[in-house]
Amino acid sequence: MSDNEYSILIVGVGGQGVLLASELISEVAIRAGLDVKKSEIHGMAQRGGVVSSHVRIGPRVFSPTIPYGQADVLISFEQAEGLRAVDWMKKDGVAIVSTTSLIPAIVTSTKDLTYPYDALERMKKKLANVIGVEADAIARELGNPRLVNTILLGVMSGYLPFDTESWNEAIKTKVKPKFVEINLTAFERGRQLAAQQVKT
Repeated sequence: MSDNEYSILIVGVGGQGVLLASELISEVAIRAGLDVKKSEIHGMAQRGGVVSSHVRIGPRVFSPTIPYGQADVLISFEQAEGLRAVDWMKKDGVAIVSTTSLIPAIVTSTKDLTYPYDALERMKKKLANVIGVEADAIARELGNPRLVNTILLGVMSGYLPFDTESWNEAIKTKVKPKFVEINLTAFERGRQLAAQQVKT
């Protein structure tokens, strides 16, 4: 990652909060005075299909789409989707991957396809920095399974130069008021995980 230039790829399936995550990242970058461009692919999002978002940040950004093999950061809300997206990454990029397994119906309905339960291990063969996060377990502990996106953003925030207050203000701006406090808590849990990763 060069100074103040970041290409962030977010992947998951419909309903996991991919689009909210891209909105929060964009809001924080704008607050830092940077240019932001983003693009989204919704697919069959409402039916649990693949959703992805490209977020590009810099002093001046001309294209919303990350060139293949040039993503600095990957956030994946599901481990198989992380594996599918791994080749979009720079070799020295950081992949933050929820260990969630959402097995598509097409896999369970045929013997021709298998789910990659070893997705994280396969990603680690291609990238030096792969961080597996038990985001579902943390979200359940906090009482809301929809907090996975904020937890993963908290982890990612440890690798970007934006201050915690900017993230907190972005959450207050973009999240429905009744869910703000629990999202702030989830974000802080993610930041704590990032701090532990740095120490190790």
